[in-house]
Amino acid sequence: MSASLQSKLEALSLEEPEALLCRLERYRELLLQWNRVHNLTGYTDKSTLEHYLFDSLYPVSFLPPVETAMDIGTGAGFPGLILAMAQPQTAWTLVEPLRKRAAFLQFVKADLKLANVTVENCRIEALEPRIFDLVTSRAVTDTRMLLKLSEPFRDAHTMALFFKGERVYDERPDDLPSRVIETADRHYLLINPPKETL
Repeated sequence: MSASLQSKLEALSLEEPEALLCRLERYRELLLQWNRVHNLTGYTDKSTLEHYLFDSLYPVSFLPPVETAMDIGTGAGFPGLILAMAQPQTAWTLVEPLRKRAAFLQFVKADLKLANVTVENCRIEALEPRIFDLVTSRAVTDTRMLLKLSEPFRDAHTMALFFKGERVYDERPDDLPSRVIETADRHYLLINPPKETL
């Protein structure tokens, strides 16, 4: 990893930062290997990949600890697998319908010994309903549809974190408390945030 990414990660006060950096380095190596054959993602150069690694990890700076989390449409790992590496105490369920991407997630889970990760190779609609503390998603669909898709997995206490662009304010729900966390390149929509952060 570059020195710039390392310094950014240090600023997030992550658990076991050195171990996380080793896992991220191995993940990047595996992703680039698999990508040459399976075309998992368009992120093929080092700087772009590091950008999205940090993009996935940044929410650790404002999310409270949770016991269970689900990521809808994890793809090649963003953000659910990356967050799972940084949050070993959280049981993460990664939902990915495409077989080759789900196979990659399973391979990384085994290679990095990520005991807190479960990969579900199916569409979210096919998953047995159960309640999670946190639901995340990036680049899948708009907020209204994400809330509908995740309804069987949320209750009054569940937080939802959606990775959005500048149009996030047009998608904020009227009937749920929410907060937007802005960075230079990303808007994070946190629905049902802890009351003290509103």
